[in-house]
Amino acid sequence: MPLAETTTATAATSEIAILGRVLGNGKDFTPALARHLLSLGFSEEENARIKDLAARNQQGVLSAREREELRGYANAGCLLGILHAKSRRALKKAARK
Repeated sequence: MPLAETTTATAATSEIAILGRVLGNGKDFTPALARHLLSLGFSEEENARIKDLAARNQQGVLSAREREELRGYANAGCLLGILHAKSRRALKKAARK
């Protein structure tokens, strides 16, 4: 399988992609759940850690464990972004009713 196909197949089957499809299954969040999800995010300590890892990653000095940690934060941030987008959409839809 060529690299481009492998990358596309991996992206389509990653945990984040799968959860994104599950969350986009046509069912809206309740307004209460949407508001709760919008209140979720990384702590100040986690944001500082992410910033440190990202800066050191740009310098090329992360260990394999740290690269994996940074990837984990990126994946969690992606999922959080999906949840926030779906929550905002649900609240807009509820406000129109």
